[in-house]
Amino acid sequence: MNTRHSGESRNPELKTSNVKGFVGAQRSGWHFLQIPGPTNVPSRVLRAIAEPTIDHRSPDFAELVCEVQAGLRWVMRTSGPVVVYAGSGSGGWEAALVNTLSPGARILVAETGFFALGWADVARRMHVDVEVLPGDWRRGADASAIEERLAADSTHRIQAVAVVHSETSTGAATRIGEVRRAMDRAGHPALLFVDAVSSLGCMDYRHDEWRVDVTVAGSQKGLMLPPGLAFNAVSEKAREAGRTGGLPRAYWDWEPIIAANESGFYPTTPSTNLLFGLREALAMLREYGLEQTFARHARHAQATRRAVETWGLEIQCTNPHEYSDVLTAVRMPEGHDADRVRQIIFDRFNMSLGTGLGKLNGRVIRIGHLGDFNDLMLAATLSGVEAGLMAAGVPIRRGGVDAALADLAVPE
Repeated sequence: MNTRHSGESRNPELKTSNVKGFVGAQRSGWHFLQIPGPTNVPSRVLRAIAEPTIDHRSPDFAELVCEVQAGLRWVMRTSGPVVVYAGSGSGGWEAALVNTLSPGARILVAETGFFALGWADVARRMHVDVEVLPGDWRRGADASAIEERLAADSTHRIQAVAVVHSETSTGAATRIGEVRRAMDRAGHPALLFVDAVSSLGCMDYRHDEWRVDVTVAGSQKGLMLPPGLAFNAVSEKAREAGRTGGLPRAYWDWEPIIAANESGFYPTTPSTNLLFGLREALAMLREYGLEQTFARHARHAQATRRAVETWGLEIQCTNPHEYSDVLTAVRMPEGHDADRVRQIIFDRFNMSLGTGLGKLNGRVIRIGHLGDFNDLMLAATLSGVEAGLMAAGVPIRRGGVDAALADLAVPE
C-alpha cells in the first residue's frame, strides 16, 4: 500500500485531530483502503504521475496518447476508439447518452442497484425517457426480462439498453454476453450500454465480442489510478447514431476527440499527468497478464466469501454465478447498524470499508478486494473485519480468517 493515513498534523504544536473517526494524536502503520474504489495506487503509478508536465502539443505527448490508446483497446478488447475524458464515471455516463440519444428517446435501464439507478437519473436530467426494469438489488440484470421487454417493443421506441457489469453497491455482476444474446433473440436494434467502471481490469470484459456499443469506465478502480479519468469505448453503430442524432454536446462530443487522437492530440487540454500514470498502469497489467489478473481477483473474491460464510453472515448477492470479483457486500443481522461497524473498524484498525448506498444504507458493509492487491493484504483486511465485527457485538462464528487462509494456501 502506498498512502499513509495519519492523525499527525503538519503543525507540531497540534497533537490531536478533530476529524471524526480519528483516535489519539497519531495512527501508526498504513491505512487500509478497502472500499471498492478508489483503490490503492501503486508506487510505480504515483511516480509516473509525478513526472514533470509536458507540452500537450509536443511529439512526446503524441507518443503518449498513442501508447495509451493501444493499451486501452487491449484491456477493453476492442479494435475501435476509446475516448478519454478528464472526468468521472458519471461523466462517462453522460457522454454515452448525449452522443447517441435524442430528446424523448427511450432507454431501458436494468435496475441492479444504486449505480444502475444513478445512470437512469442522469438520463432523466438529459430529457431522455427512462424505463426502469425492476430488480431486487441482489442479482445482476435479468437477460430474459430484457429479451421479453424488447420483443414487446414492436415499434422500437427503446433506443438503448443500459446495464452495469459489476454493480458496486451490491457485489452482483451481470453476464453481458447473455444480455447481448437476449437482445439478438429479440431481434431488436437497441444500442447496448455497459457500465464497466468497477470491473475493467478486474474481470473478463469483451467490448467487441459482446458487441457492446458504449462501454463506460473510470480510472480509479481496476486501472489503479486516482479518480479523474473517464472512458467511453464506442462502436461504429454508436458513432453513427451520434452522426444522425444525439443531444446537445460540446465537451462530451466524441468526434472531435477521436479525430484529434488519430494524430496523438486532444481538442482541449487533457489530464497530462494522469495519462502518464495510465500508461504505467497499463504496462503493469501487461506484465501481470490479463488472465492472471482476473484469476487473482477471482481467488481473492472466493476467499472473502469463504470468510463471510464461516462468520455466518449473508452475502448481498444471492446468485453464486453472479458474484462480482471486485467486492463483497455483506448484510448485517437485524438490529446491527452497518455504519457503526464500519466506524469501529475505522477507529480501531485504521481501515475503510464501503458504506451501504441507497436502500442498503446502514444495512451492508462492502469489502473491496480489487486493484493492486495481494494475499497478505486480503488476510489483514479480513482480520480487521472479523475483529471489528466482534468489537461491534455482531453475532458471528469465529474462524472466517482461517477459512480464507485455507483457500489462499491452495496453490494457484
